[in-house]
Amino acid sequence: MSIFGAMFSGVSGLNSNSQALGMIADNISNVNTVGYKGTSAQFSTLITEAPSRTTFTPGGVTSVPISSIDKQGLLQSTSSKTDIAVAGSGFFVVNEAAAAGLGNEFFYTRAGSFAADENGDLINTAGYFLQGWPLANGTTLPTNTTVLTGVQTVNVSTLSGTAQASTNITLGINLPSTAAVAATNSATVQVFDSLGNAHDLQIDFVKAAANSWTINVQDPVLAGTATVSGTVTAAVRGMTFNGDGTPATITFPAIAITGWTTGATNSTITVNPGTVNLADGITQFAGQFSVSELNQDGLPFGQFAGVTIGTDGTVTALFDNGRQLNIYQLPIASFPNPNGLESVNGNAYRQTTVSGNLLLQQANTGGAGAVAPSALEASNVDLAEEFTKMITTQRAYSASAKIITTADEMLEELIRIRR
Repeated sequence: MSIFGAMFSGVSGLNSNSQALGMIADNISNVNTVGYKGTSAQFSTLITEAPSRTTFTPGGVTSVPISSIDKQGLLQSTSSKTDIAVAGSGFFVVNEAAAAGLGNEFFYTRAGSFAADENGDLINTAGYFLQGWPLANGTTLPTNTTVLTGVQTVNVSTLSGTAQASTNITLGINLPSTAAVAATNSATVQVFDSLGNAHDLQIDFVKAAANSWTINVQDPVLAGTATVSGTVTAAVRGMTFNGDGTPATITFPAIAITGWTTGATNSTITVNPGTVNLADGITQFAGQFSVSELNQDGLPFGQFAGVTIGTDGTVTALFDNGRQLNIYQLPIASFPNPNGLESVNGNAYRQTTVSGNLLLQQANTGGAGAVAPSALEASNVDLAEEFTKMITTQRAYSASAKIITTADEMLEELIRIRR
């Protein structure tokens, strides 16, 4: 009977709209949840085939939850250097354990509110640990970056401090063209050994003949003292100059220093005195001996001062001596159908057969989004739209309930006929 069918159709309307209201409630309650992706109800008809063309058999309605995981939320800047967001498509890789082992599952999230825990591991507010590729020597990625076995939890607790030995010196000096033969001019550059100790390295320029100079590098001394702290290997060094004051020939082999009294490893320092026929380094013009540039790349010992994350996903350790060291690179996980991912607690997702296979990529390459440092992705829920949906859902629910009460009245009228 169509009356019973109408009643069941009304029941399906109640059920479908109650589910829709649940989705709306979830969206509204998570409007301030970082990286939350809204869910909406998609209604579809349930058709019951009629026995003939002259009759109609009521069916009903069903609702299916549709996730908008691929919809970008607004990026909001923060003051934390470990807050990150994905600008574009993709997800950060996280694990439920700091030391992922058998049984610990990888998840994918856009909730990037990470901070170091008591062990130095970067963890978000849901308790998931951020995964990254470790960078050997600050530049080299693991051999296989397409599978999850190459990632590990980003940790910054082992970075207590570091020094950087001097390996390069750049000179910008003018040697007086009127200097007498055997006249000596000196410049002192401070260099650092592998342990971060400072040493004064004196370089003497001795006039050998017109347009010709001999260069002698003295043994280094501990900075601020006269105590010799190493031995410079003897080598022939010198320069000749053109009539226009630019170098004609340069003989300046790397400075080899052995036997550091501090216990540091031996040093080899490459010197850049300029380019032949160019006035971009050591020159010989009229006037006095002058130094315009005396730079080296060594650094003293420095304490770990924090991390910063770049748009390419590179996690860089910062030290108070000015040194920066790349320690991890964050992969971006992509899926052919991100809306097919399965939601798990903590605003994260699990791969499914519907989502397609995982693809790990470097940030901002191959369609993967860029990393937005010091930013968080807001919920993609539109509050005004959700309240509008709530009104229409409430009306649809009331209408479905009216169907049931009307069908009940009609059945009661039918029963009265027998009386």
